[in-house]
Amino acid sequence: MSAPEPIAPPLPDPERARGRRLAIASHLLGNTFRLVFTQHLPTLALVSLGASELLVGLQSAFVYAFIALQLPTLRAVAHVSKRSILVSSHVLAVLAALPLVFFSALESLPGEAAVPVALASFALVAAGVCVGETVWFPLLRAYVEPEAIGRFFGVLRTGWHLGLIAFYLFSQGWLAAHPGDFATLFGVGFALGAARTFLIARLPERSERTGARIRAREALALLRDARLRRYLATVAWSHSMRLAAVPFVIVMLRRVVGFTDTEVIYTTIAYYAGGVASLYPWGRVVDRVGAVAVLRVTTIGQGLLVALLCMFAPVAAVVPLMAAWFFAISVLASGHGVADTHLLFSLTPPEAPARTLVLGAVGVGVAAGIAPVVAGALLDAWLPDAGAGALDIYRAFFALLGGLLLLALVPLRRLG
Repeated sequence: MSAPEPIAPPLPDPERARGRRLAIASHLLGNTFRLVFTQHLPTLALVSLGASELLVGLQSAFVYAFIALQLPTLRAVAHVSKRSILVSSHVLAVLAALPLVFFSALESLPGEAAVPVALASFALVAAGVCVGETVWFPLLRAYVEPEAIGRFFGVLRTGWHLGLIAFYLFSQGWLAAHPGDFATLFGVGFALGAARTFLIARLPERSERTGARIRAREALALLRDARLRRYLATVAWSHSMRLAAVPFVIVMLRRVVGFTDTEVIYTTIAYYAGGVASLYPWGRVVDRVGAVAVLRVTTIGQGLLVALLCMFAPVAAVVPLMAAWFFAISVLASGHGVADTHLLFSLTPPEAPARTLVLGAVGVGVAAGIAPVVAGALLDAWLPDAGAGALDIYRAFFALLGGLLLLALVPLRRLG
């Protein structure tokens, strides 16, 4: 039996710089592809097919619940190049998206076959994305300087937010001229995903191929660290409560209030504009004042914003008001996300980051995957008998979620 390979040295500065450039460029394409097939647009597409709230919640959960696939994938990191895992899983996700390029053909399927076919495609895309994310953050960990983590992720995330704004501006114009034509939009997302393949194939990496087997229980054993446990409790709870709320704000606007697809797209553009406006400033703030302080402020803000929907009313200016709400929740979620990543990276050893980063992703992802399904099932149980009172059901639902989101402050109090 061959001896384990020694721990790889840090990447030289030119390689780190090249990795940062490729990561920023590829993430613009990759995360646009990811979100086109996992959030917002799939919700509208499923509503157009007549899917129930439970199925909408199920689809919203895929990209988080399938993060659990990272635990078995972690075993391959000791023997297989992280770049190879990323490229192969991304190719799987791109191929799985192909049926949605023919969305108009799905709509003509007999009976109710269109919904399960679309769900299966969304699920396989999410599975490929989640497997790839097993190694994405470990790859990035080799490129960043400890004192500039917040700024790097501010730039990285600002880039793909700009890409998504461009995509959704195009989507708004396209759907206004071609109502219900989601096929073209999924086709653009497919092309962006295919283009990303050529960039990630060139990423440098700091190898973790030691020859020693990486077991899932080794990652789970890291939970002995009290700070890591409190980090997971805080971020998993707050993240899952927000993700349980946002898809159903869209469903409420579309089904109960009567927003058109293009009006919903306006709110989506506002959501990503909030990220563009705030991500880089949040990065500098997190580097300066620390992650815990930012997590505290953004958790309180998100809880209050979600709870504020208990007073929602379809007034004359409802479209700009809801665009402002989506912008604000995005600003707070962006700060929360930068602080979350900063804190997790500070708890991660740079020479072997995969175990800690996968544990963090799985812990947060499983919670975020369960929450939308539970929320959808709850709404499915409440809404059939609501009739004209459906809006009151949604108001009570958001008041409940806003209160629950604030409970994330409990473990956060001891994290500092």
